[in-house]
Amino acid sequence: MINRLVIAAAFVAGMSAFTPAAQAIEPYEQAMKSRLAKDALLLDVAVVGASTIAVGEYGHVIISSDNGVTWNQAEDVPTRNTLTSVAFFDDLNGVAVGHDMTIIRTTDGGNTWALTYNDREIELPLLAVHFVTKDKLVAFGAFSEVLESNDGGLSWEPRALSDDAQDDFHLNDVFTGASGDIFVPAEFGNVYRSSDKGASFEPLQTPYDGSFWGGMSLNNGDILVWGMRGNAFVSSDNGESWTKVVTNTDRSISGGTQLSDGHIVLAGLSGLVLESVDGGKTFTEFVRPDRLSFAHVSPGPDLKTVVLFGDSGVRMHTLDMNMGSAGN
Repeated sequence: MINRLVIAAAFVAGMSAFTPAAQAIEPYEQAMKSRLAKDALLLDVAVVGASTIAVGEYGHVIISSDNGVTWNQAEDVPTRNTLTSVAFFDDLNGVAVGHDMTIIRTTDGGNTWALTYNDREIELPLLAVHFVTKDKLVAFGAFSEVLESNDGGLSWEPRALSDDAQDDFHLNDVFTGASGDIFVPAEFGNVYRSSDKGASFEPLQTPYDGSFWGGMSLNNGDILVWGMRGNAFVSSDNGESWTKVVTNTDRSISGGTQLSDGHIVLAGLSGLVLESVDGGKTFTEFVRPDRLSFAHVSPGPDLKTVVLFGDSGVRMHTLDMNMGSAGN
C-alpha cells in the first residue's frame, strides 16, 4: 500500500517507494465501487470535451461532467493497481497506465475499461502515456521503460527510448509542444524531445540537475517544465534553451494547468499552489492551511476556481485573480 505521507511513490518517479510485490493485488480483480473514491489518492487528470477524468490508487477512475463539482466512479475498471496517468485521444478513446506496468483502455469516455497490458514480474510503474495518433501510443515509466502500441492501445510492445539511449532515468511525464514535438520530463535535469512522432527521442540540455516531474505547452507556444524544490524552467525556442522561472517557493511542483484566460496554476507538495499571470515568467506562492500534497490540477467550474488532485482526492481551490488564493 502506498504511504500517504510519501505519495511521490506514484506521481513522483524521482523517488523509489513503489508498491512492494508482496502487497500487489491481482490485476484481473475489479476496482471496487466506493463512495470515497473521490477522497482517496488521485494522481492524474484528463479534460476531454465536457468530461474531467481522474485516476489514482486502487484502480479508481472518477468522472465529472461539471468541471469537478460532482463525481461518479467508472462502472468497470479491471484492476486495483494504482493508476498514475491517463490520456484521451477524443471524447471516447482513452488509456490509463499504472503500477505493475498496468495499461487499461476505454472506448466509451471512461465509464468502462479493458485490461490490455500488465507485467507483475517487472514490478515497475508506468508513469505517463501519450496518444501520438489514434492508433499509435507510447507509455513511459521508471528506469526508462517504454511501451508502444500501434493498434490504439489493444496491444503493446517494449521498445527503447531511442536507438542510442543508454540512460535508465525515470520518465515522469509527457506532453506535446506547439510545434507538434513530444516532450518527456525526466530525472537529473533531463528533458527528452521527439521531432519524428515518437519514433526516437533526443536529450535536451537544461541548466538543472534535479528531477523534472512534469511540464506543459503554454498558449503562447512556450514550453514550461517543473520539478523538485520549486524549480521550473521555460523555453521559448522549442527546448533549445531554457530560462529559470521565479517561482518564489522551495516546495516541489508536481502538476499544472493553464486556464482559458492565460492564468497558469501549478500545484505540488505540502499545500503548494502557484499562480502566474505573466505567461509563466514569475509565480506567486500560496500554501494551503491543510498542507495536503497535490499531484495535479485542472480547470474548475469558473475562472476563479481550479480542482486539485492528490493525497486526499479532490479539493476545490479558489483563486484570487489579484494573485492571492483561498483553499477550500
